[in-house]
Amino acid sequence: MFQKLKKFFEYEAAGGIVLAIAAIAAMIVANSPLHDWYESFIHAPVVVQIGSLIIDKDAHHWINDGLMAIFFFLVGLELKREVLIGELSNINQIVLPAAAAIGGMIAPALVYVAFNHNNPEYLAGWAIPAATDIAFAIGILSLLGSRVPNSLKIFLVSIAIFDDIGAILIIALFYTSDLSFVSLAVAGLCLPFLYLLNKRNVTSITPYLIFGIIMWIAVLKSGIHATLAGVVLALFIPMVNVDDPEHSPLEDLEHDLHGTVAFAILPLFAFVNAGISLQGAGFGQLLHSVPFGIAAGLFIGKQVGIMLMTWAIIKAGMAKLPSGTDFKQIYGVSLLCGVGFTMSLFISGLAFSGNTDGFDPRLGIILGSIISGIAGYVLLKRTLKDDVTVSSLDLTKL
Repeated sequence: MFQKLKKFFEYEAAGGIVLAIAAIAAMIVANSPLHDWYESFIHAPVVVQIGSLIIDKDAHHWINDGLMAIFFFLVGLELKREVLIGELSNINQIVLPAAAAIGGMIAPALVYVAFNHNNPEYLAGWAIPAATDIAFAIGILSLLGSRVPNSLKIFLVSIAIFDDIGAILIIALFYTSDLSFVSLAVAGLCLPFLYLLNKRNVTSITPYLIFGIIMWIAVLKSGIHATLAGVVLALFIPMVNVDDPEHSPLEDLEHDLHGTVAFAILPLFAFVNAGISLQGAGFGQLLHSVPFGIAAGLFIGKQVGIMLMTWAIIKAGMAKLPSGTDFKQIYGVSLLCGVGFTMSLFISGLAFSGNTDGFDPRLGIILGSIISGIAGYVLLKRTLKDDVTVSSLDLTKL
């Protein structure tokens, strides 16, 4: 039994499968006699006090603001690795996925705005369909096995990485409340200490984490979303250990965190955020401009934006199609990019903060992601050749 579990967790699609199970479980529990327990669980008060410092939030906010900071920390580690030694280290390799990602963020936002431009209070959700859920997208692609060329996997991963960068910038620039400059100053004071630790080649993670926690608390109190502290902290983790070049502190930490994030933090996030009560929900709620605009943004906006930008960049001679692929397969990937589950749920919580009257943005996220995932899988299954031979690409680090 243990060996079977171990083999499952080593499977490329395992993270996406566990994430899906958590989301389905949340939907079932939220629409069962356990609904009251579910609401009590996610709204359970959790208070941490050290002297006069008090952090008083419910479980839902601790998960979204606290545990998800670890997810963003891992994203930051992955971005730094990719820029230094990975797919983003060569400018010739990043032009096409960068352009595709930009198109894939702008077009969904425009589609959403087209459905909601007459309702200014709904425009806060413009960024909800802009991001791709890399765990789900890679999980779906991995179901096709060795038929998928490595170049197509790398293209999808690169788009998702740029999507993450875009989502981080969007959260920092557009989803902040009233700023506390005192708290921002405290967070800023952590940066020179982190810089010194990095320049002195301090490879022990403990001092980084101490300053990281202080910075997270300060950012939490500042009005900027606290998860961004995780991204900033990751940028200071050293890539190379001068005394032991065989071991990279960044890559070791990335490897250690992957399982916790993929199989604990993200499923828990999905469980507390995807519990949509369908009581009283009907076709009318789904057709509300907010969820319908989100679903249309994910399914229509993503594919249109990515395909238009890909076609334009290639026709302009600035890049070439990934080796061994054609536009049909790129189109399949553009559909998979419409799976925006995790980051879309995260941004929807920031955009509306529970202030939803007669609509639930999560309905649009789930519907748009399901349609995009199925459509992308079916198209790629039909267009990919059976005799493609690929070398292994370790996606478990992503």
